[in-house]
Amino acid sequence: MTAGNMERIVLARHIVGAPTPDDFRIETLPIPELAEGQLLIANRFISCDPGTRSRLSPGASYAPPLQPGQMVDGFAVGEVIESRHPKFVAGEKVMGTGWATHMVSNGRGYLAKVPDLDVPLSLWNGILGVPGMTSWFGLKRVAQMQAGERVLVTSAAGPVGATAGQLAKIWGASNVTGIAGGAEKCRWLVEECGFDAALDYKAADFETQFAEASKDGWDVLFDNVGNASVDRALPVMRMKGRIVISGQVADYNLTPQEAPGIHNTREFIGKRLRMEGMVVFDDMPGFPTAQAELAGMIRAGQVKYREEIFDGLASLPAAFSGLFTGQSFGRRLIRM
Repeated sequence: MTAGNMERIVLARHIVGAPTPDDFRIETLPIPELAEGQLLIANRFISCDPGTRSRLSPGASYAPPLQPGQMVDGFAVGEVIESRHPKFVAGEKVMGTGWATHMVSNGRGYLAKVPDLDVPLSLWNGILGVPGMTSWFGLKRVAQMQAGERVLVTSAAGPVGATAGQLAKIWGASNVTGIAGGAEKCRWLVEECGFDAALDYKAADFETQFAEASKDGWDVLFDNVGNASVDRALPVMRMKGRIVISGQVADYNLTPQEAPGIHNTREFIGKRLRMEGMVVFDDMPGFPTAQAELAGMIRAGQVKYREEIFDGLASLPAAFSGLFTGQSFGRRLIRM
């Protein structure tokens, strides 16, 4: 048995408003002895995901809220250190969960082996993990995007938005326009990721830019921001347009009463619009095929990505809190 201690991050208190590092605390525990059917994982990379915020307040989201004292169960990729499970052996790389240096698993839940696709391990907690799969199945299953369509992506410089925009271009979209915060992010989307245009929501003339870019309307809105973003786009959606609700980074820190409403609902009737939310775990059976194809695109240089690497578990609370202040540019990962 591997002796020693493990560290984990737990929720110190339910969060009201924007998260801060003080909302979390680090606990040190002995690594338990494995029971039959369990495996021990040493996490190598842990991700900062905006969607984690939805479980850190008392109200229910798409998953039950965490209680103070419970470990935060964000996504991770690691290595099996010891196994008493028949399907896993020491040395295998796996995708799993947990804001912790080590995890003991019974093999159930979100746990999958990392195949050898000749890409960096960190990508399995980013573009080949939940963010990339959200982009892939958000376009394919939810939006049912077709070649020749016009696609608008919000929070486009984030890992979900940037991947969605690039996939849309690869799959034949006639125009992909992103919305992001700041000139540097907008330049990266156009010059590196191949977006047709990128609009800076921080610019003084953003509303004018948006109106000009939207003159021909949008077949697909891939939204990662929230209600105000959706409401802005509804009047410029095309007939039978589809709206993918992937995330709500602008609304996660608001109570339901504080979140802006959606007012332009009349557009749904006249234009026969469809809006659908997604939880990517519905698509898990399709992950291996999509991951293999996406890894090929990455190796070929067709799909670009950015990472922000922080070192050590103690850096995680501040890195996570920074997601909601506009600091991040790329997939935020904590390297163990």
